[in-house]
Amino acid sequence: MNRLIKTILKPYSLLSVVAVALLFVLVLHQGALAKIEGISGSAFHFVAKSGFITTGDGNRVLIWGFANGQDGTVQYPGPTLILEEGQEVTITLTNELDEPASIVFPGQVRVTATGGKVGLLTREAPPGGTVVYHFTAEHPGTFLYHSGSNPSLQVEMGLFGAIIVRPQMGDNYAYNSEETKFDREYLFLLSDMDVRIHERVAFGLKDTVDNTTFFPTYWFINGRNAPDTMSPAFASWLPTQPYNCLPRMHPGEKMLMRVIGAGRDLHPYHCHGNNAYVIARDGRLLESAPGKGPDMKVSMFTIPAAPGQTVDAIFEWTGANLGWDIYGHAKSDPMEPNEYAPDHGKPFPVTIPGPDDIAYGDFYSGSPFLGNSEPVPPGIPRLNQNGGFFYMWHSHNEKEMVNYGIFPGGIMTMMIIEHPSVPIE
Repeated sequence: MNRLIKTILKPYSLLSVVAVALLFVLVLHQGALAKIEGISGSAFHFVAKSGFITTGDGNRVLIWGFANGQDGTVQYPGPTLILEEGQEVTITLTNELDEPASIVFPGQVRVTATGGKVGLLTREAPPGGTVVYHFTAEHPGTFLYHSGSNPSLQVEMGLFGAIIVRPQMGDNYAYNSEETKFDREYLFLLSDMDVRIHERVAFGLKDTVDNTTFFPTYWFINGRNAPDTMSPAFASWLPTQPYNCLPRMHPGEKMLMRVIGAGRDLHPYHCHGNNAYVIARDGRLLESAPGKGPDMKVSMFTIPAAPGQTVDAIFEWTGANLGWDIYGHAKSDPMEPNEYAPDHGKPFPVTIPGPDDIAYGDFYSGSPFLGNSEPVPPGIPRLNQNGGFFYMWHSHNEKEMVNYGIFPGGIMTMMIIEHPSVPIE
């Protein structure tokens, strides 16, 4: 209970209010998707090219990335591929960079490549050239793809992306097991950036990059730093960073968290509100034997995303065992869907201080109860129009919650528990 109260009443600095106010007004009107944004099919054309991204502190940084199609806009990260189990996939890579480029597909089987030239890890497309990759998406799960050419530089510059392979059981299952069924899914593709490397590349000094001095100052979820993580997907002001991250759910729903470590450092991703059950790693279910389901799942409050690793976890929240009714029900009131029955009708155990004694956080609705809002003093910002419970989800490495030393930023977003009557698109 103390963790919940701390979250919804936490005061924010004036800088935080200015940084996120407009974003949350836009976000809460537009909603969030229950499915991850991406592109589907069996044949894709990627183009490796350069472009620029905008960081949360307003900086403009050169990146290399993959564009979807010859006329597509370069993306950071590359397009998320949504595939089906057993699907035969062809990816044609055209290289517009001034050095050889390629793609490797960890976790995929029967990968072949044609065209281009032989490289260290796979066939490469020379500058102006093309290479074609084929693989079979045999295993459902969450995967990473990235450059196999000069990866210490090219992955840092942005040549990576996510692959999601849906199982034969259906789109609302993570794997072919009933226990992996989910209501909503979100991608958490975590990366880091040493902006000095990008500056050297921008000035034509890429051959002088010293990887032994790697020191990141920007950290990303799905290619954005906070507070931009919470802006709408495909926001016009972030043309090369199309993917957002604003998880929302109703009590009792199961949220599938697809976490990928795409950077050079390990990123400990922390989800407030409840533990999550890790059910798979690297696209392989944590089961003791085939057909057992995730019987070796692990309950974690912080998910370590190691470099190159993927983790699938299921998060659920009902307000269970808080000791009070999250809806403010009387005993005679009907139950809400998925309400924790033992706490039905139990009063809120703390007397809320008077208006002169309370610190109003931006996301406090004026009421401690889900789906309710009450008046707040004039001039107090309130971005919680639906009366939801807001939890900050972030890196547990504090320096990764900033943009070049400025808070809020980095690997950080908000997760919202919405009242069952509030639609989540």
